[in-house]
Amino acid sequence: MSFYQKQILPRFLNQIMKKVASEKERSSIIKHASGSVLEIGFGSGLNLPYYKNVTKLYALEPSLELFTYAQDRIHNAAFPVDYIQASAEKIPLPDSSIDTIVSTWTLCTIPHPELALKEIARVLKPGGTFAFIEHGKSPQRIISQFQKILTPFSKCLAGGCHLNREIENLISEAGFEFITLEKFDQYSRLLSFTYKGVAMVSK
Repeated sequence: MSFYQKQILPRFLNQIMKKVASEKERSSIIKHASGSVLEIGFGSGLNLPYYKNVTKLYALEPSLELFTYAQDRIHNAAFPVDYIQASAEKIPLPDSSIDTIVSTWTLCTIPHPELALKEIARVLKPGGTFAFIEHGKSPQRIISQFQKILTPFSKCLAGGCHLNREIENLISEAGFEFITLEKFDQYSRLLSFTYKGVAMVSK
């Protein structure tokens, strides 16, 4: 791991993710979480203040350096938080063990998101939900071409972030059906075409 990845990137991500989303945006996703919850890409714990009906939270985050920024938020949480230092491509939890899985701006950085989504489906209990807000490929051809050009740079500078992933297709192809799905431009069109929703594993 390079000096940038170990020292600079965690600080950068902690600061930039504070600005990416408003309280309204985070709470609009976190409100769907209840019971035993797994948050993939827990980062520095910015979602913690918005969880209300949680009995236990599993915080999956491969970067220990980024996770250290979450300590104050964890200390103030009203429920136990178990740290899992692992990739979402191989979640170390039993089958059908989690009520809700949450992902906020995470699928863009996972090297193999299709594997991660299969793992998400595996660990969800029957009837469990996957609540997400992600940025990805714009439906506008010109914008998506710019995203393709910019993605190699964002991958290098922002921890593997892909600007042009087809989020809706990735989720549906992993065996999910959407309960709700919103798609809209957010902030810069080049960087933030947003997919927000809740999904369940298809029966």
